[in-house]
Amino acid sequence: EALVEEGVRFAAQADLYAVVDWHVLSDADPNRHKDEAKAFFAKMSTRLAAYDNVIYEICNEPNGGTTWGAVKAYAEEVIPVIRENVPDAVIVVGTPTWSQNVDEAAADPLVADNVLYALHFYAATHQQELRDRLAAAVESGLPVFVSEFGICDASGSGRIDYASADAWVSLMD
Repeated sequence: EALVEEGVRFAAQADLYAVVDWHVLSDADPNRHKDEAKAFFAKMSTRLAAYDNVIYEICNEPNGGTTWGAVKAYAEEVIPVIRENVPDAVIVVGTPTWSQNVDEAAADPLVADNVLYALHFYAATHQQELRDRLAAAVESGLPVFVSEFGICDASGSGRIDYASADAWVSLMD
């Protein structure tokens, strides 16, 4: 926690944003550790309330068959914990399948201000189908934040796909 606070302070000094992230990767469903997440965000949003460069990502990469309904229920409990200390904080909510199912969030978004929905991609693995899903979600009005991406494959050690990376950047532009 001290390291997170120090990173936020250094980022602020450099005029950068800092993402304070609760990573869900191997836990699949964020509700498995919801109480710990609420305690963490209560503590960190109190400690970081004076900083205006913090973005809270409350469940990075829900996966393993987790539904949007489960993620949404989790978010509806965690977001108020942060809002108690930082009413206008920007909050990023992960979407199922390693933050790729923004279409599900677009069909049933949260009722909350300053909320963005995470999308993650790796250009050599995630191609036109996921780009189409992102475009449709944004066109429907869903605010999407790409909080993780790479130009290689999803393993992080495979080939680089420059053409797909260019298509992703064009879409994000």
